[in-house]
Amino acid sequence: MKKKLLFLVFLTFLLTNNCGFKIVNKSEIYNFDINEIITSGDNRINFKIKNSLIFNSKKSEKKLVDIYLETKKSKEVKEKNINNEITKYQITITSTVKVKELINEKVFTFTIAKTGDYSVASQYSQTLTNEKKLIDVLTDDVTNNILDKIVLKLDDL
Repeated sequence: MKKKLLFLVFLTFLLTNNCGFKIVNKSEIYNFDINEIITSGDNRINFKIKNSLIFNSKKSEKKLVDIYLETKKSKEVKEKNINNEITKYQITITSTVKVKELINEKVFTFTIAKTGDYSVASQYSQTLTNEKKLIDVLTDDVTNNILDKIVLKLDDL
């Protein structure tokens, strides 16, 4: 019985050890260069997205693209307590991205929306801090989705 268990453990280790899984380096995937980024909408969010897109693009690639970015941020009341005081807000960031590949003159458009909520604190400054943290997290998610969609669409073309 002990030999069978030892053999089973050894066999499992042998099969899972060389499965061929390799962690993908994201910097190798982003194989495009940005010629120009034109933004409209919320300036703070667009600034963060623009910087991240420029940072993740490669400067020596053959795929040259122009990006048109329109971002909207909406803030709504999510919850109120029994005294009709606001306890939670919900923020939605919506980005409409138009990508134009300059070599092939191909154009594609997509929209990404991310939603999150934050709690109202007892101090106003803490509430503002909660809002800024949520906006940063949502902006990072939107940026990662934009990069992934651009890579998928450019590889299809």
